[in-house]
Amino acid sequence: MPAMHEIDYTIHGNDLQYVEVELDPNEAMVAEAGGMMYMEDGIEMETIFGDGSQQSSGFLGSLMGAGKRLLIGESLFMTVFQNRSAQKRKMAFGAPYPGKIVPIHLEEVGGELIAQKDSFLCAAKGVSVGIAFNKKIGAGLFGGEGFIMERLQGDGWAFVHAGGTLMARELTVGETLRIDTGCIVAYTKTVDFDIQYVGKIKSALFGGEGLFFATLRGPGRIWLQSLPLSRLADRLYSASPKAGGSSREQGSLLGGLGSMLGGDND
Repeated sequence: MPAMHEIDYTIHGNDLQYVEVELDPNEAMVAEAGGMMYMEDGIEMETIFGDGSQQSSGFLGSLMGAGKRLLIGESLFMTVFQNRSAQKRKMAFGAPYPGKIVPIHLEEVGGELIAQKDSFLCAAKGVSVGIAFNKKIGAGLFGGEGFIMERLQGDGWAFVHAGGTLMARELTVGETLRIDTGCIVAYTKTVDFDIQYVGKIKSALFGGEGLFFATLRGPGRIWLQSLPLSRLADRLYSASPKAGGSSREQGSLLGGLGSMLGGDND
């Protein structure tokens, strides 16, 4: 595995955050396309297959790494930002929606982190960004967002994003939490992930929480989010006029009568 690039960073903001990193000469960051906020002169951007951690394996290794990313709905390519100048240079990556950016040093969590595929923001060059399949049948059939996760491996800094309010918790041996699959941000490799049926037909059909919960069993550290991207998108879509949601005018009595008599004009 390539040597990790040791980078310095600062997180700015409260609810709409960005992480500013300082790169020494030849240090680099790897990120998903579209995450960059700004970069100073001297930093060069390069698009590569996969995450760049398998470049020593040649083209075939890079192609296999990139192909795995297609399975989780990500692009074949990632972007590397490297400081080619002789001085320190800064750049920043912005959060995609309101929440918190979580810095995690992989060496401190056993060298591996399992993360929700939408939560990864950026990492020091050398961190491997792969996929983690849950091998259990229940999780495979009903896991939804929690079935295929991203596996971050290495001993450097990785940055993930949690929507809404962040919850970080250390689970003791055998301690279990039942969680909405979308609320999982990341967990360490010692945590056991599975899917559990709600248990009651009425709750499953009318409870609004779905048929299944994710279960995380300790020991290990977990990070949860109060506002998953999928939940935010569903609420925004359901509230839009095109989806039958009520606008300010449609919510009034006259607006409702107008819609009934005149219909919606596209």
